[in-house]
Amino acid sequence: MDPAGAADPSVPPNPLTHLSLQDRSEMQLQSEADRRSLPGTWTRSSPEHTTILRGGVRRCLQQQCEQTVRILHAKVAQKSYGNEKRFFCPPPCVYLSGPGWRVKPGQDQAHQAGETGPTVCGYMGLDSASGSAAETQKLNFEQQPDSREFGCAKTLYISDADKRKHFRLVLRLVLRGGRELGTFHSRLIKVISKPSQKKQSLKNTDLCISSGSKVSLFNRLRSQTVSTRYLSVEDGAFVASARQWAAFTLHLADGHSAQGDFPPREGYVRYGSLVQLVCTVTGITLPPMIIRKVAKQCALLDVDEPISQLHKCAFQFPGSPPGGGGTYLCLATEKVVQFQASPCPKEANRALLNDSSCWTIIGTESVEFSFSTSLACTLEPVTPVPLISTLELSGGGDVATLELHGENFHAGLKVWFGDVEAETMYRSPRSLVCVVPDVAAFCSDWRWLRAPITIPMSLVRADGLFYPSAFSFTYTPEYSARPGHPGVPEPATDADALLESIHQEFTRTNFHLFIQT
Repeated sequence: MDPAGAADPSVPPNPLTHLSLQDRSEMQLQSEADRRSLPGTWTRSSPEHTTILRGGVRRCLQQQCEQTVRILHAKVAQKSYGNEKRFFCPPPCVYLSGPGWRVKPGQDQAHQAGETGPTVCGYMGLDSASGSAAETQKLNFEQQPDSREFGCAKTLYISDADKRKHFRLVLRLVLRGGRELGTFHSRLIKVISKPSQKKQSLKNTDLCISSGSKVSLFNRLRSQTVSTRYLSVEDGAFVASARQWAAFTLHLADGHSAQGDFPPREGYVRYGSLVQLVCTVTGITLPPMIIRKVAKQCALLDVDEPISQLHKCAFQFPGSPPGGGGTYLCLATEKVVQFQASPCPKEANRALLNDSSCWTIIGTESVEFSFSTSLACTLEPVTPVPLISTLELSGGGDVATLELHGENFHAGLKVWFGDVEAETMYRSPRSLVCVVPDVAAFCSDWRWLRAPITIPMSLVRADGLFYPSAFSFTYTPEYSARPGHPGVPEPATDADALLESIHQEFTRTNFHLFIQT
């Protein structure tokens, strides 16, 4: 260890490296029942506990047995006034995916008792709801063709008695038998009184829609809720669904680019822009289209102001012949078709549309929570589920540390690189720091390593609950040849010292991070 590091006041006394072990007092602290540790304290599980967990973590990584909860919802919600109920549109929905849901706790017992039906049910409401039946909607999950389970909260609303400007949705999942799986929160939702009819200014960007953001499109004939249909994708085709909606990435398109090729174009989307919609789940795209503002069932061809939340808009296919009204994206019952608009006889810069060609656009958010209960021997809820957002690597002396930024962190979490536990320090609910394990833990022949090694990263709770992540850590070696290889001279007598020097340099500088999406 670098002696200079010990003199640094920011470094805790006797800091751990990837080559050292905890002392007895630290092991005793971690083996306590509640598994709590003080912020700023390096901790590692006892050797016995680590040995038990290691096999389970390896199985989780090999068998991909995670369970994922995905909540989709709109970015804004329109407030209800008086006795009216403006249900959230599109309605918040929940998808349960992952092979871990197929092996559910108590499944065998349920089958023996002759029970049928779903093994998990959900309840969704606003984060200020008291939990009464009137304020919380039960979700009945049904299996989709892609094996995901889907539930939707169609009757949620926020009244004018609620004075908040932002709120979150709360999802409570309960397993059959009444055991609580956990409570999951959505992203923040902005409350608006009604869609803005004024010309939008980029000085107020809260309601503007930027390129690369996620949106939903729906069509409502004669303002009737029962006639609402959402642009969606089913069996590889675009449809107008009365049941499910899809989130699409809205790209500012380049007329000279090939379809599906999106050069990085930042900024807010304006009417008159060429855009392309890409399904966030399937990746299927619609052809590039020109987005138009709609007023009184007419497409306004000379408006270039920024698009705003809950605006009425239309999508014109480019290449329309001059003098015509243009061809627009339209729905016909459940099909998505093209509609030939007529030029407005009174105003040259307008095109006459039908109801089915007018879409409402709204920004959407999603949040995913992944976990696996196959390791855990506990009846405690899986929440709060930690979410990793970014990684920050620091190297110095003979040790490299990695800081995890995110949310829902707590002192009972340990960082794992593959099936190797790393010494972990809890700093705050948004920060964990760990010591990067030595590459020898993953490759005994690391001195002659020629190809990079990528190791998946995950978090494990003290009771064995496994939280996978989308992040990995890659060890990138310097080139070195194996001794005795034809054409390679024998190493010098001081090769061991040289290799040790190379290894020190390796652990100090040659780490690279890659985010797997």
